[in-house]
Amino acid sequence: MKLVKLIANLGYGTRKDVALMFREGRITDPDGDVLYADDKVPHEHIRIDEEPLDPPTGMVLVMNKPLGATCSRKDIGRVVYDLLPPRYRMRDPALSTVGRLDRDTSGLLLFTDDGALLHRIISPKARVAKVYEAVLASDLRGDEGELFGSGTMMLESETTPLEPAVLDVLAPRRARLTLTEGRYHQVRRMFAAVGNHVEALTRVSVGALTLGELRHGEWRALEDQEIARIFEAPARA
Repeated sequence: MKLVKLIANLGYGTRKDVALMFREGRITDPDGDVLYADDKVPHEHIRIDEEPLDPPTGMVLVMNKPLGATCSRKDIGRVVYDLLPPRYRMRDPALSTVGRLDRDTSGLLLFTDDGALLHRIISPKARVAKVYEAVLASDLRGDEGELFGSGTMMLESETTPLEPAVLDVLAPRRARLTLTEGRYHQVRRMFAAVGNHVEALTRVSVGALTLGELRHGEWRALEDQEIARIFEAPARA
């Protein structure tokens, strides 16, 4: 791929914008030598304004999603894309969230521009585990784990039972729930079905991938070995 198209596809501007960047000498190699549009240079050797080029297509990001941000591109108000560099909105292929967390849920959120990987993660056949920690309004009554893990639990207005889920009790009003599917507001609806209310909800891992030291609103790109952890079993509480 020609350098002008490559850099434009990463969201740095139109091809005309990128051509101007070449003419202005803003695109260089690591030693500061000016690159030209017809040069053949490895991706990792390209600098724009002395900064490394963004990751190529196939990028995966992890974010510690804060409360109050939504995963839609069209919602009025704060959206998760506002927390990323503006040029990330212009990438081609587009950068998308891998599933969604609602406005009132915080924690681990993935992004990728790799459509095949996205579908592999969210496919029900993949059974990728998502782990949530919930703070509840009332004490757990004691039988939730058996019900959630039964494979027979039905949610209101649905006709298919839930896949078995694993409940780990962390405190009388705090629990960790591991799901292998992602129905609409599933965790909240499961606890509502047993007469409880989720006051706070955080996704703490997808597979064996955790947030590490990322604080609310922070994000970073994943290495290949970290992407592989998405498909591994999560650690138990």
